[in-house]
Amino acid sequence: MAEYSLANAAALSGWRKSSYSGPDKDSCVEVLEGYPAGVPVRDSKDPHGPAVVFPVAAWASFIASVKATPTV
Repeated sequence: MAEYSLANAAALSGWRKSSYSGPDKDSCVEVLEGYPAGVPVRDSKDPHGPAVVFPVAAWASFIASVKATPTV
């Protein structure tokens, strides 16, 4: 569950695209590492829109689950 959200994700710098995002630059999830309150996540199609900030432990659990899931 998300800890909170940021109204304007563009206020933060250093976003990177998820390695699981497809080659289409318009359909990506971006994350920001090193943010003290957690892990912000935003939609790259709306960089000035909101970002959801997940607690570090929840994000780490999500990433571990994604990596453990076999691809078809």
